[in-house]
Amino acid sequence: KFDAKTNRVKGLAFHPHRPWILASLHNGVIQLYDYRMEILLESFEEHEGPVRGIDFHKTQPLFVSGGDDYKVKVWNYQNRRCLYTLHGHLDYIRTVYF
Repeated sequence: KFDAKTNRVKGLAFHPHRPWILASLHNGVIQLYDYRMEILLESFEEHEGPVRGIDFHKTQPLFVSGGDDYKVKVWNYQNRRCLYTLHGHLDYIRTVYF
């Protein structure tokens, strides 16, 4: 049984090939877990407020996130950094999809 203590989870995404899951949290953090090894692999912290939408790219080492800060971010999980931030939305980002 895998058990982790986090802030409220707003979104989840399963990696298409690896035993990984992304959890987007109410406090603005995105956590990457290996559910087979039952460990936290990485945390990503650039959103200001809850992150509601999260999705892995199907072939590239990327994921996308969107949150209550009106921003969509594209991340490279191998480099452990945000590549792009898309501004200009007028409301919360509730869902994202590659």
